[in-house]
Amino acid sequence: MQILRSKLPRVGTTIFTTMSGLATEYKAVNLGQGFPDFPMNGKLVEAVTKAMQQDFNQYAPMPGWLPLREALAEKAASLYGASLHPDTEITITPGGTYAIYTALTTILSPGDEVIVLEPAYDSYVPNIEVNGAIPVLVPLNGHDFSVNWPAVHAAVSPRTKAIILNSPHNPTGAVLGESDITELRKLISRQDIFIISDEVYEHLIFDGKVHHSMLRYPDLLERSFVCFSFGKVYHCTGWKLGYCIAPAALTKEFRKVHQFNCFSCHTPSQVGITEFLKDREEYLQLGVFLQEKRDRFIELMRHTGFSLRTSSGSYFICAGYEKISDERDSDFAIRLTREAGVATIPVSAFYQDGADQKLLRFCFAKKNETLEQAVERLASL
Repeated sequence: MQILRSKLPRVGTTIFTTMSGLATEYKAVNLGQGFPDFPMNGKLVEAVTKAMQQDFNQYAPMPGWLPLREALAEKAASLYGASLHPDTEITITPGGTYAIYTALTTILSPGDEVIVLEPAYDSYVPNIEVNGAIPVLVPLNGHDFSVNWPAVHAAVSPRTKAIILNSPHNPTGAVLGESDITELRKLISRQDIFIISDEVYEHLIFDGKVHHSMLRYPDLLERSFVCFSFGKVYHCTGWKLGYCIAPAALTKEFRKVHQFNCFSCHTPSQVGITEFLKDREEYLQLGVFLQEKRDRFIELMRHTGFSLRTSSGSYFICAGYEKISDERDSDFAIRLTREAGVATIPVSAFYQDGADQKLLRFCFAKKNETLEQAVERLASL
């Protein structure tokens, strides 16, 4: 019998699967996984239903429904001043995570190195390793999860092929600022490095901060794969639909991988979203909507023993529990689910070495009653 040699020998069941299973088993309030428990806009449901009824049910073109790509080009021009060609620079994908994987697969060869800032979304490192490349891990600054640029510069080697950026950041809610763009420019001036920019939370940004998308900066965009998610914008994470923006030469190679993997995404959803994108307020007001939930959660958590870190974007906020326990974060998260009935994600899950900073990640993209129920349970600790 032939023995299978695993391409990901260190990968097992993720903490997200474990915590969701425990949440179900113990009927816990699930503030672990990053998805809303409130309904999406019914008008979008109607638009997709209408598309199905009008028989938009066969394969869309491999790059995506052209009217959707045209609408996205208009959106990028309006928000970021980007001049994009919808036919050659935008590709519709089955989710943002797929877009990131495909971008990495497009550029990586065995032995290449990719700089990954930790804590990091859990797909990045496996995506790199499955392509035979090497993740070079650089910790973010511990006090505010800002980028430690001296450490990034020190991590560059002749084999460095790319850097992955994520803003707003999962799991911490940190966002890039103008100084980060300055440092990024210094980095690429030293060496020809690709940028994988994970911007799935582009509209979930708070406190009047600016989203420094790579689309704003032509010199950065020319070497970037910029990845987005409709699921995070329109509260439909289960649709698994996103897109990747890259210069034409990079998109050409991206699509070579894409066409032999997914090839085409769900057509009715693309047609429905095209219509729904005309309502700009639906995504422009998203930051205000989620900031209200963040602020509500922060206010509720004042009555607990948790100490909240700053979150300037995304669905998430991290909290320390040093006043409650000295357990490892993974052990405490499991006990919290079993005994208090609240599921979270230990931040050590976002480090390859399991670094334990005694932090848990909470998702506040929930109904107010869900947040209230969860914090009532947490306050009893």
